[in-house]
Amino acid sequence: MPAEPSEAAGQGPLELRLKDLRPTERPIVIVARVVSVQRREITRRSDGGRRPVLSGLLSDGTATVRFTWWDPPSEEIERGTVLRAGPVQVREFRGRAEVTFGWKTRVAPANESELPSLRAEDLPVARVGTLTDGDEGFRLEARVAKVQPKTVSVGEERRLLYEGLLLDASGSVGFTAWSDFRLTPGAAIRIVGGYVRAFRGRPQVILDERSHVETIDGRALPTLDDWQRSGPAPIASLGASRGAEHVVLEGVVVGLSPPSGLVYRCPECRRNVTKGLCRLHGSVQGEADLRARIVLDDGTGAVTVNAGLDDTERLWGRRLADCLEQLRQLPDASLLEEQLFEALFGRRLRASGRATADDFGVTLYPESLLELPSVEVDPGAVAREVSEGRR
Repeated sequence: MPAEPSEAAGQGPLELRLKDLRPTERPIVIVARVVSVQRREITRRSDGGRRPVLSGLLSDGTATVRFTWWDPPSEEIERGTVLRAGPVQVREFRGRAEVTFGWKTRVAPANESELPSLRAEDLPVARVGTLTDGDEGFRLEARVAKVQPKTVSVGEERRLLYEGLLLDASGSVGFTAWSDFRLTPGAAIRIVGGYVRAFRGRPQVILDERSHVETIDGRALPTLDDWQRSGPAPIASLGASRGAEHVVLEGVVVGLSPPSGLVYRCPECRRNVTKGLCRLHGSVQGEADLRARIVLDDGTGAVTVNAGLDDTERLWGRRLADCLEQLRQLPDASLLEEQLFEALFGRRLRASGRATADDFGVTLYPESLLELPSVEVDPGAVAREVSEGRR
């Protein structure tokens, strides 16, 4: 890479933390870690030629900003690399600072120790329930509700990350950790240097190599028992909030959405197979499965609960093998769906898990699905409540 930035004539460059960047004519120097990077080419309007460009995200722990690097070197810039760059151009886009590396910019590797020190007391306290896409430069105290490892592909590399759920008294939020912070369910932690990005329309806390995580006493935080015993939320509230990372719902089964009952899945991706075709893998031999897309209503709204094989068999009282045997004797899959609906209709269920919301409504992917005792309703009492405006 080229040599490190030199001082501008008559005035030395100003080295700033990312959270302090503002549009200015003065030469600015930054030290930051490459969070993500993508190489592409832009077609020049002047002559139709191709111009290389790198773009991605930079972070120094105080903030995360987008960057664009015109005519970068041909060697690859790896994620996690710490750079010193200047002078950089700073502009504001949609209320957020962005930086551009131009032909005057000199970029050089920097040492980890050159990144600004992060002290928890210097950062504002955030609450889980108020986090939004783009939040950064905060400290967060929360309890780990759940965590599990996951392997993903990043380019040609396989990376191990950790996904889970954080909670405090204001709510819960998903998180992704790109480093192993030794998190365990129930642990109370303080996070410094995390940032928030939207995933499936919901905020998610991102922890990377620059983030600092430490265990704390956590007596002011809800316990896992408190969280698991939390009361049901009104279904209507999920549409406005675009779902939830974890929610408890109660309602009455009023219908089934197709496909329910006996279905066939692709042996590779587990997607539904229709007429022997998988959308991703083409012609396949589908594997039989049971599912119930239960429509649950609590009086404020309705949600579709995607019950898998185990929950469907338990609630229905029938096994997959029994359904296949019936299908051999009576080759009509719609009859099985009708029987499943008759078995579930009117039953009260309590479901908990992740909920998503889109233009087609709210869908819950249950971690727990239990039947509740039925409630005897006095029609006369209900009529009186309605007439008196109490219902």
